[in-house]
Amino acid sequence: MQRIAFVMKLHPGFEEEYRRRHAAIWPELSALLHDSGIREYSIFLEEEGLQLFAFLKIDDAAKLDTLPGKDVMQRWWDHMKDIMDTNPDHSPVARTLKEIFYLP
Repeated sequence: MQRIAFVMKLHPGFEEEYRRRHAAIWPELSALLHDSGIREYSIFLEEEGLQLFAFLKIDDAAKLDTLPGKDVMQRWWDHMKDIMDTNPDHSPVARTLKEIFYLP
């Protein structure tokens, strides 16, 4: 099992909307994430700077590379582009974090 962490940026004033959209995550997106080997996925909000910290566990991190080609992933990114920093393809601007400590 591999652990992956990354940060993203939320636009000011959209904290509740971000929570609302994730509380109503589409079943087909949830299924895609599970089918891709993601076993746990959490997103935390650092409220002062509006940084989103994401953490997930996955069987094989290479499977994450297949997600951008999936229609439901493209639709989700389009759904989220107005409330967070995104790339030209509407994927979230995400910076991967390097793990420096782990206590099992």
